[in-house]
Amino acid sequence: MSYIDIIFLAIALSIDACVVSFSYGLCIEMRHKRNALALALTTGFFQGLMSFLGYFFSNSVKSVIYPIIYPYAKWIVFMIFMYLGLTFIYEARNKTEIPKLCLTLNALILVGIATSIDALFAGVSLFLTSSSVKFSVIAITLITFINSLGGYYLGHRLKIFKANYLEILGGLILVGLAIKTLL
Repeated sequence: MSYIDIIFLAIALSIDACVVSFSYGLCIEMRHKRNALALALTTGFFQGLMSFLGYFFSNSVKSVIYPIIYPYAKWIVFMIFMYLGLTFIYEARNKTEIPKLCLTLNALILVGIATSIDALFAGVSLFLTSSSVKFSVIAITLITFINSLGGYYLGHRLKIFKANYLEILGGLILVGLAIKTLL
């Protein structure tokens, strides 16, 4: 993947963190700077960690499975991105309840893990496309941090904005990346 593709991937992966932070920004009334930073640091860290782990574990089994899957690498990346993109869109369109929000250390860790599961699979696709792991992890971490911080403050300032549209946008970006892998 090119650097531009990796940046678009990072933006798409960061949408979940942005939406969660946006939700917290809507609901939390006290200690905005501390909460915003805690969410941004946690989500950025976990996005970077999970994408690295996906890449690392793919690399560690390279000699065994790489010859088997290499001929199908484009299609595997296509399916991963298409699945993630369509999942984003489906979940955004089918949300019915607003979860209760409580910002504790446990909640931060759970938010970090929950918003970065897709980054684990993106790490596999980074390996399959021979992308720079260092650039990818740094871009994913920083873009997630920035989007999470922005999402929190946007939620705090614009309590009428619909968060689902951000998830749909993230899904469309991932679908676009899926299609681009086949071209």
